[in-house]
Amino acid sequence: MLQSKLFTKTIKELPKDETSFNARQLIRAGFIDKLAAGVYSFLPLGLLVHDKICRIIREEMDAIGGQEILMPALIPKESWAATNRWENFDALFRLIGGDKKEYGLGATHEEVVTPLVKKFIFSYKDLPAAVYQIQTKFRNELRAKAGLIRGREFSMKDLYSFHADEKDLNKFYEIVIKSYFKIFSRCGLGDLTYLTYALGGTFSKYSHEFQTLAKTGEDTIYLCKKCKIAVNKEIIEEQKVCPQCKKKDFVEEKAVEVGNIFKLGTRFSKPFGFSYMDEKGGKQDVIMGCYGLGPSRLMGTVVEVCHDEQGMIWPEEIAPFRVHLIEVRSKEAKVKKETEKLYNDLRKNGVEVLYDDRDEISAGEKFAEADLIGCPYRLVVSEKTLAKDSVEVKKRDKKEVEMVKISEVAKRITNNA
Repeated sequence: MLQSKLFTKTIKELPKDETSFNARQLIRAGFIDKLAAGVYSFLPLGLLVHDKICRIIREEMDAIGGQEILMPALIPKESWAATNRWENFDALFRLIGGDKKEYGLGATHEEVVTPLVKKFIFSYKDLPAAVYQIQTKFRNELRAKAGLIRGREFSMKDLYSFHADEKDLNKFYEIVIKSYFKIFSRCGLGDLTYLTYALGGTFSKYSHEFQTLAKTGEDTIYLCKKCKIAVNKEIIEEQKVCPQCKKKDFVEEKAVEVGNIFKLGTRFSKPFGFSYMDEKGGKQDVIMGCYGLGPSRLMGTVVEVCHDEQGMIWPEEIAPFRVHLIEVRSKEAKVKKETEKLYNDLRKNGVEVLYDDRDEISAGEKFAEADLIGCPYRLVVSEKTLAKDSVEVKKRDKKEVEMVKISEVAKRITNNA
């Protein structure tokens, strides 16, 4: 993409009521725009990152047998009432349609997915099954002050699994845990993210969260570094030792919750009469699990932990572009010609490039914007580099600058993919 054609610009003035680091950085760099507290527009650069996170999630969900669907966000009152959540769900946005009927905006989708899947599963032969969606969620969040990490409107991947018995649920539950860690690793958070024991299970003693260590995190966890698992602050009095090694050797850390998983059991299948015929012809309730992970929250968390004083440092697999190519303004026509040639060569080799071709911007301003935007590689073409038939190559997370022959740049970048 030519940066001169990018309709967004980096900005210096931020919304006065925006206090979260991730939102301030993303707004400054032109990735998102704030409409209201907890409500943001995703601009071209931001949408590129968000969609790459979604692609990773889809690949990993498909790999464990998940089938993607898309459910409505407008859910009739009757669906919520069937599980007693119309009156008891504090964060639910409620509204009345032109038909005088009451609706709730989708904050979660158990009330939709359960009767939906019930229409297609009748026998033990139909189980197990797993469906997921990536969809906009709405929650009447009172503390929408953490940017993309805690919003009123946000994207969510929710996977639901359906099983004949608890044993099969437990087996799939462990598969999802491994899948989630693959997602976090591909998004650059693998070494910082821990499986965390939490309250809230309806079918088992605990549910589980995935917590990413971050100094600005809203959550407090107690980490067993030996076992690389943690306990949420809400259950530390109940679970005073590591669930795995049984030692009380916790380290208190601040963290951001980037995912959660629950064994639902029959909490939702019973209200909707969702049962199956077993091998002996008997009627049994379907056992369920649910697994949440927010792409937008994950994006905000990456910004909270992957940055320096100059700006963001995007992990390579989710960066908006792999390369930020900078043309240093010159009276020599050769500089523009060689930069354009390099831009086209990189693209032919499948490299995503943001090419700063703007003539009215100084080199210093271009470098500052490149650091703020945070693409993995910065390439600079100038009279100085061309005198050596080379290009200046710098990785965003390194201080060192390397001179690489123009003829070798495309190969160097693609080999490091």
